[in-house]
Amino acid sequence: NTIPRVLFLGSYPPRKCGLATFLADLTENYPGPYDVIAVDESTAEGSSRNYTDKVIFRLNQTNSDSYYTVADIVNSGAYDVFNLQHEFSLFGGMYGEYVIKLLASIRKPVITTLHTIVLKPNNFLMSVMRSVCATSSRVVVLSNGGRQLLIDVYGVDEKKISVVPHGVPDSKFSHSLADAKVSLGFEENIPMMATFGLLHRNKNIQFPLKAMQTIVKSIPNVMYLIIGQTHPQVQLYEGDSYVHELENNITAFGLTKNVRFVNKYMHDDELIAYLGAVDIVLTPYNSVDQYVSGALSWAVGAGKCVISTPYLYATELLDNGRGFLTPFNDTAHLSSLIIKLFQDTKVRDRARRNAYDFGRNMIWPTIGAKIEEISRDLISSA
Repeated sequence: NTIPRVLFLGSYPPRKCGLATFLADLTENYPGPYDVIAVDESTAEGSSRNYTDKVIFRLNQTNSDSYYTVADIVNSGAYDVFNLQHEFSLFGGMYGEYVIKLLASIRKPVITTLHTIVLKPNNFLMSVMRSVCATSSRVVVLSNGGRQLLIDVYGVDEKKISVVPHGVPDSKFSHSLADAKVSLGFEENIPMMATFGLLHRNKNIQFPLKAMQTIVKSIPNVMYLIIGQTHPQVQLYEGDSYVHELENNITAFGLTKNVRFVNKYMHDDELIAYLGAVDIVLTPYNSVDQYVSGALSWAVGAGKCVISTPYLYATELLDNGRGFLTPFNDTAHLSSLIIKLFQDTKVRDRARRNAYDFGRNMIWPTIGAKIEEISRDLISSA
């Protein structure tokens, strides 16, 4: 009755991406023994990272031989289960096809967690995704919408799919945000909003910036924080050009006093401190088929009042009064909704409480226990 020993594979800190943070949180909350294989890019930075001693091997994502080495480690090691964190861009070949060779070579139960599910795949992406699912013993998706996509679009057997929510840190419900605002150097009653996470164009931050032009007329001291730095993969091919475009928007819209960049990569405790101070969190993304969002999960788990565009994950997570949806790029709707929520604390607090209560099912220790349960299930049926 011992807890299964698991070998996890994915990007891992100090690599900077949402998936690395996810895997660090998951492994820290897995109740049994585990090791990690970290996926590295074929760059100077990728090969020079210093990992913790939990990382027993580094997979070079563009070197196909490296994948066979991983298969040997899994098959010959004292592991009960192999747990793969899947993102197309994480692996070599077209749409990360190299990972299929790896999965096909493994002789242990495989749990694959899918971080992206494309709503309208081309034929090649469809075949990669189907192969990944076919060579996995169990496929974990992070929302019910993701489960439905796998069944409807990719024809995956529903018995093979488990829904395990995106994990969130456990935190206390904060009735007053004043102390948190002051500790970050803001006035205790300043109305604050934030968007957070690694920056790229799908974040669609120019949408709330346009709405801010109307909002400041009603709430002159409102502060909008854009928290995070350019995504490292985006940085490689376009530098900080998106941030510069946003800065130009801020100046052109006359918002220099009302919008502030917190241009750094946030660790969990820093992010929790900022989340504690803001009244409203915005996820204004323009990717309709986004089936999961770490930022939105965190905001709900922290009991924030959330406004989001109606991408797939948001429509599910903010259902039943847990937050507010605004149509894609409808600045009039967004500005009036924000003004209303700043004026009506009752409505805001009700949504916060609903979000917080729902988020208790998503805390990391619960998620770690679910992965243990699935691992046990696979071993007993192997």
